[in-house]
Amino acid sequence: MGFLEMLPLMGKGLWETLYMTVGSTALAYLIGLPLGLLLAATAKEGLYPCPVFNRILGIGVNLLRSVPFIILLVWVMPITRAVMGTTIGSKATLVPLIIASAPFIARMVESSVREVDQGVVEAALSMGASPLQILLRVLLLEAKPSLITGAAIALTTILGYSAMAGIVGGGGLGAIAINYGYYRSDSNVMLLMVAALVFIVQVFQEIGSRLALKTDKRIRGARFPRRPCRQYIKERKTIWRKQT
Repeated sequence: MGFLEMLPLMGKGLWETLYMTVGSTALAYLIGLPLGLLLAATAKEGLYPCPVFNRILGIGVNLLRSVPFIILLVWVMPITRAVMGTTIGSKATLVPLIIASAPFIARMVESSVREVDQGVVEAALSMGASPLQILLRVLLLEAKPSLITGAAIALTTILGYSAMAGIVGGGGLGAIAINYGYYRSDSNVMLLMVAALVFIVQVFQEIGSRLALKTDKRIRGARFPRRPCRQYIKERKTIWRKQT
């Protein structure tokens, strides 16, 4: 298959891949974000300590995380058929993508919230804030740079999952790579799809990194001296001229 013949197919595959990746990530955050906050809040040192509930919830999250996506994809086919009416296509792939990525997102949210300095929490408590207010208005805001970085990582991970879904008719660039590349022994098509996926990963990661830097108050408020650096370069140039 020629490159010009591949363009319409690539356009459709790119749209399906972005639809599956962004759509499932957004829906998975509706589940994973509250789960992550619950895991952080009910930990032994959390705002609502409940070790038994935390352990049960953690075991459930870990169980779903431990199942390989390709197995989960087949395992949840009855659920996918019941919800979407089909098990083929990009829309049907949303169900296993959400089930696979929500526990992963929950653990990343929990890790981001736990990274917040406890001094901020103690200051909020001393000002009379309730635990719920601290969780939603302090911890989430302070963890924003880490949460944005985690969202970029989640997008790139789910992008890889969506490509794997192509093996069972999930659609997107992964399906093109398998159907038109692997099954037809056309390495050029496979390389082209891989290059497209790598490009998307780079875009997601770059956007996430820039947003995280903009929201990080520690970096945004820092003032780096420029004069000493210029002075050092000038001194090195003077020494080099004397040596030559």
